[in-house]
Amino acid sequence: MDAPSRIGDRSTSDVVVRLRTQEGRDERIYCHSDILVEKSKYFADRLSDNWPTCQILDSRNCVEVYCQELDFDHHVNVLRLLYVVLDGSVNDLWNGVKNALGILQIGIQLGCPQIVTACVNYLEAVPWEESEEDEILRIVPGMGSEAEPILARIQPVNLSAIRGIFISTLRFAMSSPPSLMNDLKSSAQEQLEYMITEDDDSPLLIADEDIKSEVKDCVWRLFSRFNKLLEEFLCEPAESVGEAGTMTLFQSYFADFSWVCQLLSKLEIMRVFVNSWVDASDKILTVMQSNPMVEMIEIKLKVVEVVAKILESIGYGTVILPTSKRLHMLKLWLPFVQITKPLVDSVMTSDEDSLAFKIDGELWQSLESTFVSIILALPSTNQAEILTEWLENEHIRYPDLTEAFEVWCYRAKVANRRLALLGGSHCTH
Repeated sequence: MDAPSRIGDRSTSDVVVRLRTQEGRDERIYCHSDILVEKSKYFADRLSDNWPTCQILDSRNCVEVYCQELDFDHHVNVLRLLYVVLDGSVNDLWNGVKNALGILQIGIQLGCPQIVTACVNYLEAVPWEESEEDEILRIVPGMGSEAEPILARIQPVNLSAIRGIFISTLRFAMSSPPSLMNDLKSSAQEQLEYMITEDDDSPLLIADEDIKSEVKDCVWRLFSRFNKLLEEFLCEPAESVGEAGTMTLFQSYFADFSWVCQLLSKLEIMRVFVNSWVDASDKILTVMQSNPMVEMIEIKLKVVEVVAKILESIGYGTVILPTSKRLHMLKLWLPFVQITKPLVDSVMTSDEDSLAFKIDGELWQSLESTFVSIILALPSTNQAEILTEWLENEHIRYPDLTEAFEVWCYRAKVANRRLALLGGSHCTH
């Protein structure tokens, strides 16, 4: 049996491939015509009788190939691979994604189907770095159908698959898994928001009524579990519900609620959560005030974050509530915020490096504006009642309701004149 041909073996070579670049690089590679013709359409054409001229170099047929300097090594690698049995038994032929991509380009240009297939199989299977993925996206789409399998992992996903993963992620994100899974849960919550957010790209999923219904059901189940925990706090001795695990779970609910508010706002179904929060507010405050274990400042901060989002949706008309409920929410949560902010400020002053107590300054400012908005939408008598309590409170500095006070004074003073056109029935003396 004849020994297999080896690239560069001048003793058996019958053809020279001369690689040249515009920069003057010139390299002669001694090859074998039977291998070139069998495995490359380009060389088969060049060495056929149909090719008009055939140069002779070193007593052999010579095929000159001009290439870019950047592609020179890839051409050499392709010639070497023509001598390799590409049956998948050898995996270290490609030297990484970038090199394989270069070989693939030259393999397609030279019409080498075995190399192209092996290269595509490699690129389709291995992981890519971000820069490699960008390079693949730049190059592969122009290579034709041969290279399409490489792009399978980044093809658009059908709507059914998107809906399926959204719902599965949603259910996990609103579950109450062990604390060891908190990082996984946070990641799921982040990805849910990303799916429905419009940025440089359109949202991955436009929530229809079925999706919104699923979200509402998940919110309802989340709040039902929270209500059961509230009942435990209210009905059982403080020491029995004051264990570390229970307190961690209690705090985690408020972290979930803060995220839920963001999700529901984007889906424009905030009302489902606001109603549940309004109904539970008395119990929440009772627990916060009666259980010494709930006095933790971290929990109070989480509650403030949720309250800010709830009141914002009420104060700016996203969720419409009757006057009685708006007034009730104001009377419950305004005193809570007034007491909590000085506590937070004192902790931050005494421990400036404590990241656990950091809170966005814009949150306090936004919450203050929300209180003003809610107050000014109440009947004038209720406004007077709230403002009187504020002026007599030791925590008058926050929230600063000066704007609401000024507007109330103006409205009260000019009310008779402004309403006189209605026939005087609304005038007071």
